[in-house]
Amino acid sequence: MSFLLGVDEAGRGPLAGPVAVGAILVPEGFDVELEFPGVRDSKKLTEKKREELFVLLERRVEQGDMRFAVEYEDASVIDEAGIVTAVQRALDRVVGKLAPDPANVLIKLDGSLRAPAVYAQETIIHGDALVPIISLASVAAKVTRDRLMLELAKDFPEYGFDAHKGYGTKAHYEALAEHGLCAVHRRSFTHIAAENE
Repeated sequence: MSFLLGVDEAGRGPLAGPVAVGAILVPEGFDVELEFPGVRDSKKLTEKKREELFVLLERRVEQGDMRFAVEYEDASVIDEAGIVTAVQRALDRVVGKLAPDPANVLIKLDGSLRAPAVYAQETIIHGDALVPIISLASVAAKVTRDRLMLELAKDFPEYGFDAHKGYGTKAHYEALAEHGLCAVHRRSFTHIAAENE
């Protein structure tokens, strides 16, 4: 294997916004833990630390020694096909984008994720906490999705997406009770669609 690809997702559970799947491609032997000090599961990092790691990632990509990509599936796909299918579609696209040739890459994935069967792959339970390249993929997915939610907050200011990124906080439920659903809500996740549509 001459390349290693790490994959993780972010945004599986929110009431609004897309699910994101991030992938990081590095040459075999690239020491992610050494090059990205403090990298670990994005959920265990502060927003400031995630942003610092993401800026470092962008810088390294500009230098040409690694690549990353993030793919989304939006709320309408999640509602129509289900979250598992939505994640798989985004995963298949992001893997195909970064590693179109399965012959020279090993993919490491978090949790229950699976790459297309033509790839050599390893799924690691709690991989986002245990395997640095998966941790970095989780950071890429989380930061990219959070930035998108900040943009969506400008389009739908009454919901407070900038604060909770679409997750089901008390403030978000209160906004739903007052305003109903917007175009980026996952109707299948809110359980209030019939009342507000």
